[in-house]
Amino acid sequence: MSLQIGIVGLPNSGKSTLFNALTRSHAASAENYPFCTIDPNVGVVEVPDERLNQLAKIVSPQKIIPAMVEFVDIAGLVKGAHRGEGLGNKFLSHIRNCDAIAQVVRFFEDPNVIHVHGKVDPKEDIAVIQAELILADLESVEKKLPDLERKTKSGDKAAVLTLETFRKLKAGLESGKLAIDILNSPSLSLERVQGGELLTNKPFLTIANVDENQLKNFVGTCYGTSFLPICAKIESELVDFSPDEAVAFLLDLGLKESGLNAVIRAAYRALGLHHYFTAGPKEVRAWTIPIGAKAPQAAGVIHSDFERGFISAEVIAYKDYLACNGEVSARRSGLMRQEGKEYVVRDGDVIVFRFNV
Repeated sequence: MSLQIGIVGLPNSGKSTLFNALTRSHAASAENYPFCTIDPNVGVVEVPDERLNQLAKIVSPQKIIPAMVEFVDIAGLVKGAHRGEGLGNKFLSHIRNCDAIAQVVRFFEDPNVIHVHGKVDPKEDIAVIQAELILADLESVEKKLPDLERKTKSGDKAAVLTLETFRKLKAGLESGKLAIDILNSPSLSLERVQGGELLTNKPFLTIANVDENQLKNFVGTCYGTSFLPICAKIESELVDFSPDEAVAFLLDLGLKESGLNAVIRAAYRALGLHHYFTAGPKEVRAWTIPIGAKAPQAAGVIHSDFERGFISAEVIAYKDYLACNGEVSARRSGLMRQEGKEYVVRDGDVIVFRFNV
């Protein structure tokens, strides 16, 4: 399964600079004026996972295929975007396709970089972004209510339940709540509202774009929000470094990992995802699945035929695979298990699927 993260923020929040750094490109314009990003820029990056390299040392594959994440840099958001102000309609249409939203909030001070509101105010910036998304969702919900009300009068029982859900959703949005919080209730059916269409029914990552000095002492939670602190300037400097140089540079700054790694890890946690692996002479590959996925679902990520014709999964835990130096020894040691349809795949499992065509 693919993962798409939309990078959003007010104009000149540093989101395009961050996008360029994360994707090691210069695809997104990062000029010092509002709306320099008009059409969405898309960059695909590898999900860092050292376990792939360790598996490759054992099986010597022709290629290594990591999981991938797609970042989308979307036009800057301003007040009134839900009514089409600025580039609002473009912004809102592109963000609907993303799995998660990474909102970039400006913390850095720079008199040479204008702020669309005239001053750096992270609390206000967050309020603007979330208010516009909520208002857009409210507009979508209100448009559907008349049709649902007509259906209930005609005796459509399913419409009665859907209408109840939409009314509760409308009330929650009007009170300033996000759809993802409103729908997190056993009494509300996500399927009834086609939750993927709602902008605020997606996991949010809130990135604090800080300067180097702020990064060292940043408090992770403020204004009632948990922030992932990243210095876009530092990340942009990493673009031209080799992997070893980048590690050394980060260590000199007292950082454990790059912003890219931090964003991807946070997105995986927010979306409840992890990896299993396949390993053979042709390739070592990471596959992204939801935490809690059973063996047939995991097989279906490779190909739908694998899920339909699923027979069994031959599973070796990652640590056992390394300890036994591969599949043959793990099988001889009894560490390769044959699992059926109810097996819940664990992070790092190395799997061979058996299936009928």
